[in-house]
Amino acid sequence: MTNEAADTMSISDYLAQGGKLSSPENVPPRYRAELLRLMSSFVDSELAGSAGFADAINWAPGIKERIAASRITLEKADHAERVLDLMVEFGTDKALYNSAHDWAARMPRDADVEARRQGGDMRLSVFHHPLENWNDAVILNVLMGQATVTQLRELEQCSYAPLAEVARDIIPREQRHMELGLEGLARLTEVESRLPDLRKAIDYWQPRVALTFGRDGSDRFDRLSAMGLRRTANEALRTQWQDALDRQLATVAL
Repeated sequence: MTNEAADTMSISDYLAQGGKLSSPENVPPRYRAELLRLMSSFVDSELAGSAGFADAINWAPGIKERIAASRITLEKADHAERVLDLMVEFGTDKALYNSAHDWAARMPRDADVEARRQGGDMRLSVFHHPLENWNDAVILNVLMGQATVTQLRELEQCSYAPLAEVARDIIPREQRHMELGLEGLARLTEVESRLPDLRKAIDYWQPRVALTFGRDGSDRFDRLSAMGLRRTANEALRTQWQDALDRQLATVAL
């Protein structure tokens, strides 16, 4: 925000008109709280996703799949660090944050995990559910990969310019993670006997990934929208994700 803009209008009006903030010094308290919550959710989800996917490296049926799983595990941790570095500018202790939770911890497979944060752990609820095998890992990677790309495309439009820039930088890599999942899924579907287990995994993960978009008609969305941190309603993002997912699964006869 420029000094000239600050002199002529309030920050809330500036943001409502599509203005951008560029550093912690410009950020008012309520905006700061919502921005940090948004960034924490992303960081915690990427760390939990990376830690949970690490087991999939040893489930991989071949070298190509092992390389893909290793790449996804590494790059998700890197994406978490990029956003965590932005949080450090607001006073977050990076070393302490990294050790705050057991990122590989999961609840029982059949646990009813509400679509809300669990204590100080801000990961999306889907990352409290455990992976069971390679089929499971591939299906979650495809479903959640598309959800992550959808959500990052929303984030790259946000009013905090440094976060929007990071989102823009990592979208191609998250897109590639999803594509690697589709490639792995295509190989799995070549064996017809696997199809029932793959469909079962889709039935398990799809509603849990859908919950990551939040409630329809959310009051919080209205607050974030007024601050320029969100633009597209939860239900619209979920529909975008579902439409893209349907097209992708159709390419592999699922």
